[in-house]
Amino acid sequence: MNFLRPLVTTILGSLLLFVAACESTVPSVPNSASAERVVQQETVGAYALGNGDQLRITVFGQPDLSGQFEVDGTGSISMPLIGQVEALGLTTPQLENRIVEMLEGDYVLNPRVSAEVINYRPYYILGEVNRPGEYPYNSGLTVVNAVAAAGGWTYRAKKNVVYIKSVDSNEEQAIELTTSTIVQPGDTIRIKERRF
Repeated sequence: MNFLRPLVTTILGSLLLFVAACESTVPSVPNSASAERVVQQETVGAYALGNGDQLRITVFGQPDLSGQFEVDGTGSISMPLIGQVEALGLTTPQLENRIVEMLEGDYVLNPRVSAEVINYRPYYILGEVNRPGEYPYNSGLTVVNAVAAAGGWTYRAKKNVVYIKSVDSNEEQAIELTTSTIVQPGDTIRIKERRF
């Protein structure tokens, strides 16, 4: 019996090491910051076009139909040959499909279309910043970056809450301000005055 004891101990030790190794390979739950980055990437991937967005549209093999276009105040772009194309609220793949449908048959045989945003609509910042106004949007923009572009906070600025009105909403929302609070194209950011 004494010769089995070391064998049983070795087997049990190996099993414990195996279980511990399996537990260490379980993927960790992402923290809120990485989860927010994933949400931001999904949001950017599903970006809906709006007034003021500038697009580059390429109709392959048709240089006269290709070029740079801006979504105008009516939410449309004006293209040669097919005229007004409704773009407001569409993603770039949806816009590509719409242009293909309008070109196909009467104008171009089997058209292939590519659309990309080259300049997003601007955002606006007002309230307790040194230079309130309209600013060009850059991908991945945060409120902290927007405040820096506007010359920084005034000494009266409330720095823990920001008020953001998105372009597709009639009301602004109070949002707790962190370094990763994102800004979307067309947003209006308001920095309130703090009470002493």
